[in-house]
Amino acid sequence: MLLIKTQRGMEYVAASHIKDAIGDVKIEVRPSGFLGLLIVHCDENLRDKLDDIPEIETIIPVLTECNADLDEIISKAEIIAEKLKDAKTFAIRTKRRGTHDFSSLDVNLDLGDRIRELTGCEVDLNFPDKSVYVEIINKRVLIGVVDGSEERKKYTPEKVDSRKLFGKISFVQMPYLEDTKAALEIGERVGRAAQAFEIKELIIAPHEYVNAFELEYFIKGVRRGQLARYKVQEKAYAREVRKVPVFVRDIYQTARDKRRRRNVLIVTDPTGKQLSGIRDELVRKMKFADEIVVFAGSRVGVPKGLFRLADFVIDLAPYITFATEQTIPVTLSALLTIFEDDEERAYNP
Repeated sequence: MLLIKTQRGMEYVAASHIKDAIGDVKIEVRPSGFLGLLIVHCDENLRDKLDDIPEIETIIPVLTECNADLDEIISKAEIIAEKLKDAKTFAIRTKRRGTHDFSSLDVNLDLGDRIRELTGCEVDLNFPDKSVYVEIINKRVLIGVVDGSEERKKYTPEKVDSRKLFGKISFVQMPYLEDTKAALEIGERVGRAAQAFEIKELIIAPHEYVNAFELEYFIKGVRRGQLARYKVQEKAYAREVRKVPVFVRDIYQTARDKRRRRNVLIVTDPTGKQLSGIRDELVRKMKFADEIVVFAGSRVGVPKGLFRLADFVIDLAPYITFATEQTIPVTLSALLTIFEDDEERAYNP
């Protein structure tokens, strides 16, 4: 038996392709009415024939089945332990659907403790040798064991933590003005982008006298976008999320303040050099910098007098001018790419 997960709404499409691949087998589509699930009654050896079905996201070979009772689930520990003979570490992945008198955490702790007693394996939630899936569907429990290598992990040892770079980037953004409706909308996108990357700070920096009410709309948009993204991050991340500080300062004074010995000042402008031509020098300076300060224009470019204070003037995409709201994600993604390349070379010389 196989438990298969799909995107919600793709269950019947996946079921049709499964029958084409392995024959007219019994398939429970949306068991107990839960979307995104299929239970395929077939031999586990047929699993490889389903690899070419993109509608399928996860395949879990069902090792054993029981009722949705905590004691019954724990009683299956000996069967599970047989599958963990060659493993040193394991993790319990419990997904509970329906109403029960126990929680997913109860299953993880109690079943995990029993498996440790039987096998001597240690729990490793991040990089286990084996993962035990406990899929609870109303009154029914399906349990399967898969190799840890089969799980798609967000975080692995060889991945570079992007926060190492973004945490020391100050982004100096000239405000988008003149049209209050557009200023609000663009400000919202800028605020969302700044918060998404969790940069050190966002500085809204006019270069001359500006209309106070137009600036008010831009700042209001930044605040709205930042809060919207922050709420998503709080739900999505297991770690603590930091709100990005937002300041307002004249762009010339900002450049003077930020021009310190161990700071790197970068201006994005179509007259600058391509990233490929300066990447080695730029990466070296970014690695040892206390702060990386990026200046970006909006409708009008960064004042050219500031170019003399900059360590680098960069043209990120020759012959293309980015929209204001695209500048933060494009610039930071480009800087991260060259930073990651250097870090990966150090990790895998």
